Amino acid sequence: MGKTLIYQLLLRHWNKASQRIPATGRFPDIDDGALEYFRGLGVTHLWLTGVIRHATTVPYPSCPASDPSVVKGAAGSPYAIVDYYDVNPYLAENVEERMAEFEQLLRRAEDHGIKVLIDFVPNHVSRDYGKAGLVRKDVVPLGGEDDVTVHWKSGNDFYYYPGESLRLPLKDGSQTYSEYPAKASGNCFSPSPGVNDWYETVRINYCDFHTSTWDKMYDIVRYWCGKGVGGFRCDMVEMVPWQFFKWLTGKIKAEFPDVVFIAEVYSVDLYRRYLEEAGFDLLYDKSGFYDTIRELVEGRGSARKLTRCWQFLGDLQPGMLNFLENHDEQRFASDFFGRDARRTFAALGASLLFNTSSFMVYSGEEIGERGMDAEGFSGLDGRTSIFDWCSPASEGSLIEYSHSGKGLDEVQESLLARWKEMLALSGRKAFAEGLTYDLGWCNESSAGFDPDRHFAFLRGQKGPSEDLYLVFCNFSSETATAEIRIPEHALRFFGKEKTETLLRSISVNPDDCLVVRI
Repeated sequence: MGKTLIYQLLLRHWNKASQRIPATGRFPDIDDGALEYFRGLGVTHLWLTGVIRHATTVPYPSCPASDPSVVKGAAGSPYAIVDYYDVNPYLAENVEERMAEFEQLLRRAEDHGIKVLIDFVPNHVSRDYGKAGLVRKDVVPLGGEDDVTVHWKSGNDFYYYPGESLRLPLKDGSQTYSEYPAKASGNCFSPSPGVNDWYETVRINYCDFHTSTWDKMYDIVRYWCGKGVGGFRCDMVEMVPWQFFKWLTGKIKAEFPDVVFIAEVYSVDLYRRYLEEAGFDLLYDKSGFYDTIRELVEGRGSARKLTRCWQFLGDLQPGMLNFLENHDEQRFASDFFGRDARRTFAALGASLLFNTSSFMVYSGEEIGERGMDAEGFSGLDGRTSIFDWCSPASEGSLIEYSHSGKGLDEVQESLLARWKEMLALSGRKAFAEGLTYDLGWCNESSAGFDPDRHFAFLRGQKGPSEDLYLVFCNFSSETATAEIRIPEHALRFFGKEKTETLLRSISVNPDDCLVVRI
């Protein structure tokens, strides 16, 4: 079965031709060389962020630009959708053939054994959704039959403020976009959203269960499934009734059983509902494992909390999606987080190897992308901008490497080699399908073991002849030299014939991970 490994790529960053204006990658740039590179990492799913057509300031034939007042950055947010049935024209070599180019990319990926995921944004659309022309003339657009004289009404797709105009949080005189009556924004109910609100978006109404809104959103997802999309990363699902997703995933999987649904969810108390009732295959474990790992990397918290994380999850563990980076989080190597990509490996060992959870890599992470460029709207914040045209240096290096095997400096080559080693290890049966035994409880008093900064566990399949591995993650800034106790109970747990307690002497560099077969 193997481990699900997702590679997130904001396609506009994969800019193969650096002279392009605007600087953007295109569908043909995910070519055989790129796909072979991803497959060489062990990638099973490629999440292409920013495929569905969103608001942007750059006009294209049959795709007018959006008003800059309702676009964050020059490129625009991938989560401000203007047409759910279209792809971004800037991603195509030939704008008029953009959908055909996307479909060709889907087929190329399939030929390399990789499924393509895209975003499904169910909670909100761009402020000017539908105004720039919709490609599907046979579909009633969201809001197309709304009664705009009331704030809320059963069957309305949006929320309105009759008698009030939209007031954007911009400098005096800079608002050039008008909206009357004003609609509720993506994350707030107000005709005058704040500067930190999603003021460029409009919230969708799901409150009257199973209205025409539900049918419209189902038709959108089914449309992309019919194109051959392998699954969806569903944005901000907690802002949409979970009953909608139960209905949606059930209907879609009845026709497309292999399609994967991933939920961006943050409330750990809702994990079970979204996995068992709403029909999701994977959930972000951001508020659990990621936040705990980050505390450890930053010198806060305790490794004991990692034990509490898996104990809390219990049987939900296989449904988690672990990560160290994504487009919302700061880059590990940035000055705001880990500061140096060479410190990654204790965190990677715990996130990637501890259990059978899936794992996600954010493009450039594997060679130490720092996200320390001050790009337009987002500024210098340790993230790679999703709002502006930019070509991160790491992406250019990876593009060259994927085609020639060259382009990386000595540090990048070392990082990538270690990432490949650990990703390959995670694909072995002992890690992808095997059992886990947390060794923290029995090593509290072991010589050299610090239960707040060290995390040790066993991975393997059950049986006397199966491989068994000891993994030790050192979150300390000092070399860890310890005697690790492997109790009889642990050996019996894995069905080993020799069940006397073992002691294993280990030495692990700071911020590093050791994996040894025992």
